[in-house]
Amino acid sequence: MAIALILVLGIIALAYLPQMWVRGVIARHSQDRSDFAGTGGEFARHLLDGMKLGHVGVEETKIGDHYDPQDKVVRLLPQHMKGRSLSAVVIAAHEVGHAMQDATGYGPLKTRTSLAKLAQRIEATGSVVMLAAPVLLLVTKSPASLILSYLAGALILSATILLHAVTLPVEFDASFNRALPVLKAGRYVNERDMASARHILKAAAFTYVAAAAMSLLNVARWFRVIRF
Repeated sequence: MAIALILVLGIIALAYLPQMWVRGVIARHSQDRSDFAGTGGEFARHLLDGMKLGHVGVEETKIGDHYDPQDKVVRLLPQHMKGRSLSAVVIAAHEVGHAMQDATGYGPLKTRTSLAKLAQRIEATGSVVMLAAPVLLLVTKSPASLILSYLAGALILSATILLHAVTLPVEFDASFNRALPVLKAGRYVNERDMASARHILKAAAFTYVAAAAMSLLNVARWFRVIRF
């Protein structure tokens, strides 16, 4: 019982703590700054135009800051699209970093995009299998349905871990090999704010990983349902 409790608490911590850290870093630097010439959305547009990426759009979204390589669009949350904070500017630069990756044919981004689509299909299929398993068990009285459910859960978990492995290098490249040099070269962020900018770039790099970690908690919930 104690081991099971520790395991559950560990999974919950793994799922929630990264998100709490990312949100805390971004919130800490989200106050509007009068010394910034424009909003995060305007800054993204400025950077893209300066890099001859005028075909890449900039849009507002409510589902999280991201770059869509299929639609060729940088999407920013309302507070980053319209805000003049350090977080807004730095996150805009990070997402433009992904557009730079796409424009240069950065292989790991292509791999990540393909794997993300595959992982979504695997998670959707696996979730259906795991949802149906308790019903099948009641109808057939066969333990095979439980085995099938555990296999589906393991497949979802494996897909998530694989996506983690590919995503993190892509995100760090966008933050520190693309966005940071641009911020420095253009002197868009002064030296006093550079340490904070690095911190935000690190948080931006971990955003997808923090969100994906929630899937670990979802798998754990499925297993709890199956055992019940």
